[in-house]
Amino acid sequence: MTSITRRAALAMGAASIPLAAGLSPAAAQATGPAFHRVPIGGLEAFVVTDGIAVRPDATQGFITNATPAQVSAAMQAAGLQGPALNNPFNVTVVKTPRGLVMLDVGRGIQGSQLIANMRAAGLDPAQVVLIVHTHFHGDHIGGLTDANGQAAFPNAPVMVPEREWAFWNDAGEESRAAPGRRPGFAMVRQKFAPYEGRVTTFRPGAEVAPGITALGTEGHSPGHNSFLVADGNAQLLVIGDVVNAPFFFMTNPEWVPIFDMDPPVAIEARKRLLDRAATDRLQVVGYHFPMPATGRVERAGTGYRLVPSNA
Repeated sequence: MTSITRRAALAMGAASIPLAAGLSPAAAQATGPAFHRVPIGGLEAFVVTDGIAVRPDATQGFITNATPAQVSAAMQAAGLQGPALNNPFNVTVVKTPRGLVMLDVGRGIQGSQLIANMRAAGLDPAQVVLIVHTHFHGDHIGGLTDANGQAAFPNAPVMVPEREWAFWNDAGEESRAAPGRRPGFAMVRQKFAPYEGRVTTFRPGAEVAPGITALGTEGHSPGHNSFLVADGNAQLLVIGDVVNAPFFFMTNPEWVPIFDMDPPVAIEARKRLLDRAATDRLQVVGYHFPMPATGRVERAGTGYRLVPSNA
């Protein structure tokens, strides 16, 4: 398991809070459905949108190793006018016999649409029996608390990747971090404080809940994990932030978004996961994919492409 490099962590100072890197702070209304149901054998997964933020110009500063012309060409090839880019936020909720398992909890900002959209999907937030996190960037853990700083899911235990927990709670890492990243450490403490005594850690390969297995996909963050949800031969790969916009980072898996904290490790994880998804013909769901945010991965030239579930 490869650790994050200090140089990369210092260089990517804004990565802990995505809105700090060129996204409009105002959430746009979701332009697609509020949720998408995915049957997985005897289980059900619901991809629930938490709205959209808008990056005014994706050609500037979003991808660290591609030119504006290359980014613009990729957008045109995907049928996007550009340069503005919608950035969706999609939380996966697995409906199990024991209750609801949430894989991340959304942004938790003013105007957040997650709870309302859960209810629209027939999912009662009071029936959440477990929260499991991919990683600790703000758009994934912000929803842990309500507007008053209290636990938004007061009855739910929380499971977190062991290496992610260790990194963001390390005073030494905080002292060495670039100024732009330091607020992320305080944010982690704030968001998890109401859950004191209910947080446990897991390692890659652990079954975090019946039918849900953690997969180590570090690089985007020090302890990022993805999840394989399975019931018999039915499987869904919840990839988290291994791939951001698929028309950029599937087509060009070596392109690096500014939020990848250890780019070489992130690229390796991205290629490995995409290769597995294509080889095993797995259905995938992406946190930042346009709704319905699910589909299958196919090899395409030197990269990959997403075939959306509604295609």
